[in-house]
Amino acid sequence: MNTDLLRAQTPACQDLIHFNNAGAALSPQAVNDALFQHLLLEQRIGGYEAGDATQAAQENFYHAFGRLLNCNPREIAYIENATRAWTLLLQAMPLTQGDRIITGQSEYASNYMTLLHLAKTRHIRIEVIPNDSSGQICLQTLHNKLDEDVRLIALTHVPSQSGVIHPAVEVGKIARKHRIFYLLDACQSAGQIDLNVDEIGCDMLTGSGRKYMRGPRGTGFMYVRQGMQDYLEPASVDLHSASWTRKDSYTLRDDARRFENWEHYVAGKIALGVAADYACDLGMGAIEARVRTLAARLRASLQALPGITVHEQGDYLSGIVTFSDASQDAVTLQQKLRQQQINTSVARHQANLLDFSKRNLPDINRASVHYYNTDAEIDTFCQALSAPV
Repeated sequence: MNTDLLRAQTPACQDLIHFNNAGAALSPQAVNDALFQHLLLEQRIGGYEAGDATQAAQENFYHAFGRLLNCNPREIAYIENATRAWTLLLQAMPLTQGDRIITGQSEYASNYMTLLHLAKTRHIRIEVIPNDSSGQICLQTLHNKLDEDVRLIALTHVPSQSGVIHPAVEVGKIARKHRIFYLLDACQSAGQIDLNVDEIGCDMLTGSGRKYMRGPRGTGFMYVRQGMQDYLEPASVDLHSASWTRKDSYTLRDDARRFENWEHYVAGKIALGVAADYACDLGMGAIEARVRTLAARLRASLQALPGITVHEQGDYLSGIVTFSDASQDAVTLQQKLRQQQINTSVARHQANLLDFSKRNLPDINRASVHYYNTDAEIDTFCQALSAPV
């Protein structure tokens, strides 16, 4: 991996240290070019006309994500963001009163709030599986909680508020053994971890464009296993997701695009396909190895600093590193770093009530590295943390 070339293809790297890749990564020039070129085409010839002229580039999105996830392009849909994709799938499931959905302690706030809404409107039950001592979902407890009332396991692969990687493959084996549907939120793992939906064993997967995929904001994707699609009834349809066959009937599409809308962010869709191609061309195995190496170095460097507490445990961790500084609160530290052209984020207690209440954590700082970051940036980052308050 030619880091100098990758940084040259990411212009902002010359001006700042971007350790907020779990929030929104820096897009490579090829992705920005694809985005801007389509917007300029719309400006020049019109939106509908630009859409007609770029059909091949739009279709590339499905093939690019089929390659990224090792699935059929017909199992891919473009959705405007990961939360929307996750919600659409939950709403489409044939859930009835008394059904149970199992999720984990690390569940993302918007996902869990959608579950609470389902519990209120459809009277389903939610079961939260605690994490074990390493911070991963406890597989033994998960296995013990399964019975005939459980319709779905919904797991966040990599939490927004922690560098832990949950054992998605092992959960998939449990789901298949018990013939339970399995939905994986890959919002933070897609683009930094090599994902193979066959190996994972998930029926559905959702993800974001802006994070480790390095795509534009306002873009996302979903995977729906072909054999799963007929079990799902989209909450709404239009002339793209279905065909109006007679005055009083319609027919859904026979692929994952039954969850799409006709009107969507065409430039973003094209650019996100380019981002998926960019990642595949680099090699997801190489990306994953590079991210994990940088994150391990960052954790070790932070642990050597006085007053700094790193919150991750275990050996199998992602590019997200969370920490606290005993001398200042998380927001103050984030602002201090931003003044020095260092981008980080804050994981807030209110957005992570299940996990942070269990771990007795306040707001904490989050630094998230990607493959275009460097050892020198880690050194500069730690020097900034060591400076007097």
